[in-house]
Amino acid sequence: MRKRLSYISCRVLFIMLFAGKTAAQDLGNSKALLQPSGTQYFHNQYLANPAMAGIDTGLHLNGAYRRQWDNIEGAPVTMHFSGDMALDKRIGIGLNVMDDEAGLLKRTRVAATYAYHLPVGSAGQKLHFGLSFVFNSQRLNYKDVNGDIADPSLSAFNRRDNYFEAEYGMAYTAGKWRVQAALPNIRSLVTGDDDMADGGGIFFSAVSYRFTPAGVVSAVEPKVCYRGVSGFKDILDVGVHVSFLDNVANITALYHSSKSFTGGVGVNIMKTVAIQALYTTQTGGIKTYMDGGYEIGATIHLFK
Repeated sequence: MRKRLSYISCRVLFIMLFAGKTAAQDLGNSKALLQPSGTQYFHNQYLANPAMAGIDTGLHLNGAYRRQWDNIEGAPVTMHFSGDMALDKRIGIGLNVMDDEAGLLKRTRVAATYAYHLPVGSAGQKLHFGLSFVFNSQRLNYKDVNGDIADPSLSAFNRRDNYFEAEYGMAYTAGKWRVQAALPNIRSLVTGDDDMADGGGIFFSAVSYRFTPAGVVSAVEPKVCYRGVSGFKDILDVGVHVSFLDNVANITALYHSSKSFTGGVGVNIMKTVAIQALYTTQTGGIKTYMDGGYEIGATIHLFK
């Protein structure tokens, strides 16, 4: 029975990884976050895939602050907070909150996650499944309106119903390998609606391998991600995360096919508090007119 379940789950994961290209061409043109939080690639993978909730023992609290295009008024400011933990060897839970402000628009996203981690081999191989129920709210900030506040189109926008979504993710881990796939907007994918709760994301997939050499370099983890966003070309992310001195310090570098680059440094304090500083250059086509974005992230590991 376990072998049969493993075979079926691996086929589903394969389909999610490689069928996303078709879905990307079929959905609408809602606005997308071409630059998600830089912490989702290595430091807080739960942001990109609900199957990562509770994948490690203990409680993990994460926060991130990002500001883009610092030289223009009303520049986007995004804040993330998440917490995830393992209830036992197989069950994990998580909570993910995002607050995003850009000009007049304020968007709040709250996701509650349940994850199940299934052993499928004697060498520690596991299949991971995660499902999030997502609440999404978008409102206009009246205090920043430069015009007629009595304009009925403003109040009509704020009278819109809040939007509910679901997010599904899978992962396979075997030794130092990690393979992932996630669908961040299942309802929109099925109905074809443009009301996407996760910034227009259609699919996310990733493959990584962790090397652990001896010496000053503690670990080297190259990673390749392929993701789709509504109304834009699919994006390939290729990067590496390198840790030094028994994971006390680290550097991160990522190239995005949207013609931008993410680089960062971080430190771990007593293996309990981690701080990351990241900078992402602007995507191709508009980098002449505005700067990129910087991001600060912090993680607290408890009860490990």
